[in-house]
Amino acid sequence: MISEGLGMRIKAVRQAKGLTQVALAKKARISPIYLVQIEGSAKNPPIRTPSLSVLERLAKALQVTVGELVE
Repeated sequence: MISEGLGMRIKAVRQAKGLTQVALAKKARISPIYLVQIEGSAKNPPIRTPSLSVLERLAKALQVTVGELVE
């Protein structure tokens, strides 16, 4: 599933940058709950796929390209 891989990549980049979910959500101007739904967790798979505009804001906040998140 594309959103599961995408969520895992967003989470991996976020953790590599030392950001919490709350910090990334604030930088990307989305709610922390929405970010949790995008990333998923060990017990719960992602239940949301971000729109292109949200994906662009997440990439900008993480200082990566959208392409790096969707590869």
